[in-house]
Amino acid sequence: MDFEYSLEQQAIRDTFARFVDERVKPQAEAMDEAGVFPRQLFNEVGRLGFFGMRYPETAGGTDAGIVAYILAVEELARGSMSLAAACAMQSLMGTYFLHKLGTAEQKERLFQPALAGERIGTICMTEPNAGSDLGGITTTAERDGDGWVLSGAKTFITSAPVADFFTVFAKVDLGDKPGLGIFLVERDNPGLTVGRDIEKLGVRASVTSEVFLEDCRVPADAALGRPGSGMGHLREILNEIRIMTAALSIGVARAAMDDSVAYANQRVQFGRPISKFQAMRIRIADMATELEAARRLTQYAAWLAERDLPRTKEACMAKYFASEAAARVCEQAARIMAAYGYAMEYPIQRYLRDVRFTLIGGGTSEMMQLTIGREVSR
Repeated sequence: MDFEYSLEQQAIRDTFARFVDERVKPQAEAMDEAGVFPRQLFNEVGRLGFFGMRYPETAGGTDAGIVAYILAVEELARGSMSLAAACAMQSLMGTYFLHKLGTAEQKERLFQPALAGERIGTICMTEPNAGSDLGGITTTAERDGDGWVLSGAKTFITSAPVADFFTVFAKVDLGDKPGLGIFLVERDNPGLTVGRDIEKLGVRASVTSEVFLEDCRVPADAALGRPGSGMGHLREILNEIRIMTAALSIGVARAAMDDSVAYANQRVQFGRPISKFQAMRIRIADMATELEAARRLTQYAAWLAERDLPRTKEACMAKYFASEAAARVCEQAARIMAAYGYAMEYPIQRYLRDVRFTLIGGGTSEMMQLTIGREVSR
């Protein structure tokens, strides 16, 4: 296979690189300190067409492809993991089910404005006792005449404090055994309450909170797809979520390596830049090698996804390796910068905090390892 990027893919990467350098990086520190959703930058990302990159032109998207999409994700994460995480949620999990399963009226009213960044969507899966184990979801959806009544609690919901619509996964009674249903719930729907903001170690401007559903009545068309088919529809994008998380990992690792290498070239000790010392060159070599390996794994997984080829193993490998490698790169970068890597005035401390997000989002490393082992053993 050929990893040469097309002219269109290069142009997309360059567009987002310029946007990050000119608009995002100058504001990244202030965003992190304030912990406030970056609405203006979010809207600017929408105007660049990011939210529609994965969707076909017939749906209002640009059909740029998965490879171009991960290039844009990487650049956004290089500038601010907070902005990148919020935008990734909007462009993938927050809008996918509405696009795939929503009615024409729902798409016109919610999906189309979401592609422009004018409406914000999110997904509600995680619960206090159900993270990796989605079978442990206790939120329920019961039929009530022509509609449904949802009851339960969700937690760690990205963008919930600012979301206009929520894609809620809930357990439905199918008679023989329970299944998962997908329900579209709008913010002003009675019975839906956005709870407390969750203060996080990193990715602080990607606002996160609890969501409560108490006798939340929704109409019949709020059920997206056949009741009980939720897990099947989720599997359709699980690999893309993993590939996207790998790209987020690469972006923050790039930022850490770039900053530490620049520091090593400028920092003079014993009469020469510390980048000329063997110990530093070994650290830099390890960082560069891990980053390149992560990028190649992620490129390959995205290439497979773009062609709709089997990719479960490759997507898990990319997510597992890239997130763990990114954590190691950020750690090595902090060691190169020594005391300055421990100072709050330098962004390396933000990279160290933000990179932890990639170890959790999209599935833990242990879950990725189990899936890889299963796929290889077949």
